[in-house]
This record gives sequence, structure tokens and C-alpha cells, in this order.
Amino acid sequence: MLQKFFNISLAIGLLAISWITPASVNAASLEEIQQRGELIVGVKDNLRPLGFRDANGNLEGLEIDIAKRLAEELLGNPDAVVLQPVINRDRINLVLEGKVDLTIARVTITDSRTRLVDFSIPYYLDGTGLIAKDKSITQLRDLATKTIAVLNGSSTIAIVRYALPEAKLVGVDSYQEAHSLMESGNANAFAADTTLLTGWIQEYPDYRILPGNLSAEALCVIMPKGLQYNQLRRRINSAIARWQTEGWLTQRAAAWGLP
Repeated sequence: MLQKFFNISLAIGLLAISWITPASVNAASLEEIQQRGELIVGVKDNLRPLGFRDANGNLEGLEIDIAKRLAEELLGNPDAVVLQPVINRDRINLVLEGKVDLTIARVTITDSRTRLVDFSIPYYLDGTGLIAKDKSITQLRDLATKTIAVLNGSSTIAIVRYALPEAKLVGVDSYQEAHSLMESGNANAFAADTTLLTGWIQEYPDYRILPGNLSAEALCVIMPKGLQYNQLRRRINSAIARWQTEGWLTQRAAAWGLP
């Protein structure tokens, strides 16, 4: 009876592990990518200036440039890339399921994520910034007791509370809602990722980003975890390190208006 109970418990335990430990068993190695002749990359299509669609519906942005440059590095052809638009909640899952080879979609490193996938060295340093329209607001201290819009449930809330403990925070569910609050005068500033705010001022040039970030977050390429992907990781990290040294990443970031 005890042995039967042990066997049942073991089976249940193994089933539970299979549910909570997804494996990237279908992800392609560098050799398989080269045999296929295409690099499949998950990207954003609604996040100016990292990844978005232009007036003709074509994908462009800093992360699109990086995806094409990686295709050139790995396959010798910048056009040998399939750009797969992804939503935030699928950025990691698509790599785990082998539906994309890489994801370049404004992803930052966290402890929980590193248990599932590997990350490249950073290609851009993002962080929490503030945007304002009122010309009398030129620096952080000007918002000490003002009203600041923040996205509900975002990590930005704690960062702004720490930096500006006397400010009044107003939660919003979208960037459009934040824009409406600021246009109506019910918020003096909006706090979000600097990359997102850069896209905001490109669309609404009467706004400006205040100098200095409240935090720093490294953006990295998501790659599959496992020894069979070591060569792929080495090639990607080597390319990014070289682009940093040569200044290509800095040039492309500046070309897209990023600080």
C-alpha cells in the first residue's frame, strides 16, 4: 500500500514539474537557423521608436535594425529575417515554444525570467523617465508636490514614490488616458519608460522629457537556454559587443531619437 502511494505521489510530482518548467525543446540552434536560411525574431509593432509600423505598414525602429543586423551577422543577409510581432505576455513564451528564434521586444532581465531563458548583453540602457508639457516644469524637483500619472500596476509606481514621496500619483490604464489627463490639466507629468516617452514626444512634439532617469534597465535579446544554443549566444553577444565598440548602436539609437 505504501509503495502504491509512493508511485502515485511520484507521478503527480513529475506532472507538476512538467507544468511549471517549460522547456525550449523546439528552439532552433545556430546550425538549424543557418540551414533554414532565415532568422525568426519576435518584435514589437506598436512601440515607437523601438518597433513600430510606418505609414506604409512596414516595421521599423531600433530593435528592427538590430534584428536585421543579426540576420546579416548570422546568415550574411539583413533581409533573411522574419519579423514576428508579439504582445508583451508572449515575448518569452514564443522562444520557449520554439515559435521564434529570438525576441527583441523591450525585454529587461529579471531573476524569474533568467530561470526560463538566457539574455544577451545589453543593447540599450532604458529607465524610468518623466514627460511634461508645462514649460515651467524643467527638472525633477519642479514635480515635488505635483500630480503625476502612472500606469496602474506598473513598477514605475514604486520608483516615482521613492524619488518624489510628496507627489500625488494618479493611476491610468493606458497612455491615451495619461495624455488626456495632461491635456486637461489634471496631471502635470507622466512617468514611464524613457523609450516609450521618446515615442510620445515624436508624436506630440509640444511635450518634452525631463533630464535624468529615475532608474536604469538594460534591454537585452531573449535567447533559448541550453548547451545546444551556446554557439548562437556567443555569436549574438560578440556582435552586440562589437557594435557597442564601433558606435553603431549609439548611432542607431540617436537616429531614432533615443537619448
